[in-house]
Amino acid sequence: MFLAASASLALMAGACSSDADSSSPATSTPSASASASTGATAPSTCPTAEPDAAATPDWTLDGDTGSIAVVGSTDTAAPAVTVEAPFSVAETQVETLAEGDGPVVAADAEVSVCYMGVNGRTGETFDSSFDRGAPVEFPLTGVVGGFQKAIAGQTVGSTVAVAATAADGYPSGQPQAGIEPGDSLIFAISILSAS
Repeated sequence: MFLAASASLALMAGACSSDADSSSPATSTPSASASASTGATAPSTCPTAEPDAAATPDWTLDGDTGSIAVVGSTDTAAPAVTVEAPFSVAETQVETLAEGDGPVVAADAEVSVCYMGVNGRTGETFDSSFDRGAPVEFPLTGVVGGFQKAIAGQTVGSTVAVAATAADGYPSGQPQAGIEPGDSLIFAISILSAS
């Protein structure tokens, strides 16, 4: 359960998380389905299968140090983030891997997503709802800046990736998740619904 516990720490932007719902790692409080305003039912699971080993990356990025290659998630497979560590960026960069056809996500929306977070310094995954097989719901106003920048303005159904600066992640670090001050973070995210 370390991953579930660390997820609250890894995504929340200083807000207090609820001890009552440790299985919803990025939420500060449990919420109703976020799909109400989209008219669609959000999937209740995240794909857990490994991506095709021969898949061509959807996004490659040379950082100020190191590089990354991201293969986005599909309906049946989790994403993959390969890091030439240590990876760091001086400016947060967002890439749409696959554009959805749903409504645009507002900056203050509550969203349901499947995601994985990778530490650029180590190349290690520090959290993944794909590993747990379950999406999480949370308000975008309650997560780290890089995560919010990746999702706000995208369309529901999109798959996105972000390489976030330490300032848009945890400038002071997050020891419980193995994040040190100055670490750049990479997220691969599938946006399931928004309200």
